[in-house]
Order: sequence, then structure tokens, then C-alpha cells
Amino acid sequence: MVALKSSARLVAGSCVSIAFALNCAVAQPAPAFEPKVGQRGKDVVWVPTNQKLVDKMLDMAKVTANDYVMDLGSGDGRTVITAAKRGATAQGIEYNPDMVELSKKNAEKEGVTPKASFEKADLFETDFSKATVVTMFLLPSINLKLRPKLLDMKPGTRIVSNSFDLGDWTADQTESVGEECSSHCTAYFWIVPAKVEGTWQTPQGELKLEQKYQMVSGTLKNGNVIAPVTHGKLTGDQIAFTAAGTRYTGTVNGNAIEGKSNEGGKEAVWKATK
Repeated sequence: MVALKSSARLVAGSCVSIAFALNCAVAQPAPAFEPKVGQRGKDVVWVPTNQKLVDKMLDMAKVTANDYVMDLGSGDGRTVITAAKRGATAQGIEYNPDMVELSKKNAEKEGVTPKASFEKADLFETDFSKATVVTMFLLPSINLKLRPKLLDMKPGTRIVSNSFDLGDWTADQTESVGEECSSHCTAYFWIVPAKVEGTWQTPQGELKLEQKYQMVSGTLKNGNVIAPVTHGKLTGDQIAFTAAGTRYTGTVNGNAIEGKSNEGGKEAVWKATK
């Protein structure tokens, strides 16, 4: 009987020990997610943007509290958080749910949660038409796939890309940072141009415009005189060109352009409609 009791105590003690070990195992918290440079995502690998370049990109876009910034492939959230610190409403689009949660925690630590939000989503299925500024650090092939969608955004929308351009859509501005930045230190900036290609009617004749992104060419007919359009450029909804020695500037509003012409220092109002 004594031996049986001892055995019973041993079995009971073993059960308690096993149960305690199991409870301890269950109680252990999961290790915190830590992103690693080069970790694979849906379309790209993750490489953090140098903070100096983040600041430069937002400077180039002249981000203010009036802006809605959307960061495509927002990673750990640093661009969104920096924009929010400038007073802008900022949203990050990120496919990796762990990165999304990390970004939310980072935003909370920095005290910008009311201004900074993050969404787990696919870039190609996301509507970013409400953005006034789009930032991104994506591969060239991804940029080109996104380009048609970017060009359809509201004229005047500002776009900034880390390291990679948008193909033959020439950047309006290019800036680099060298201090404390060893790789991926260049930013490209564009302003979405209005769509003006086609034939416009003026009180004096006809304006035919050809457009390649923000660059404009064509002809201007005033009476019987047809002059080539030169030095033509769009900056958002603002158009400027020269024809027959006269400089024309104006604002594009859908199917109407209205502005001023300047010939030899003499200004006049000009209009064109489609």
C-alpha cells in the first residue's frame, strides 16, 4: 500500500509538472514583429526610406496641413507619420498586415494617430483619387503600371517617388540627399497635368494642341496666320506657351481655358473652348 501511494504521488506530481509547463508555454507572449531589410512583399521587397529623403520628398511636394497624403507601399509608416507631423492627413497603403500593425503602433508612439491611418490593401485595387499628394518607393515596373492611374488624377496632384522614375514621363524636379544617406537617396517629383490635347476654338481662330504629359506643342491660327506653339508646358491646370512672339498663360478648367496674353509688354485676355 505504501508503494502504491508513493507511485500515486509521483504520477500526480508529474501531472502537475506537465500542466504547469503547458500553462507556462501558453502564457509566453509571441515575439514582437521586427521588419527586416529585404523581406519579400507582394510586389516588392522592403527597404526603408532614409529619413532625410522622406523630409526632402515632402518638402518637394510642399506638404501642408491642407493636404491628403497617400503613401503607396507604406512599410513601417515613416512617410505617413512624418506627413502627419506636418499637419497633413496621411494614409498608408501596405499589403503586409504585420507592417500595417507595426505602422499603427509607430504612429501611436509619435502621437499622430488622429492624422495617420494605415490600410492593408493591394495598390492596384486602391482608389487614391482623393489624395493631393502621392508618395511611393516601388520598383520601376510597378511605377509604370500605376502611371495611367496617376495621370488620371486631378490636375495639380503632386507625386514623389524614391529612386525610381515614371519612364518617359520626365520629372518636373529631381533632388538628392547625401548627408547620412548611402543608398536610394534621390527623389523624383511630378505634377499631374491637365488634359488639353485636341482642337480649341478662340475668338480669333483655332488652337490645336498636342500633348506629351506636361509638354505641349501645336499651332495657333489667328485669322489667316498660323504660328507654331513653342515652349509649351502644363503645371497642373496652368498652361503656358508662345506663338507668333506672344506669350500665353492660362488656367485649364475642363473644356475651357482662360488667361492672359503678353505681346511686347501689352497684356490682353484670351479664351479658348472645346
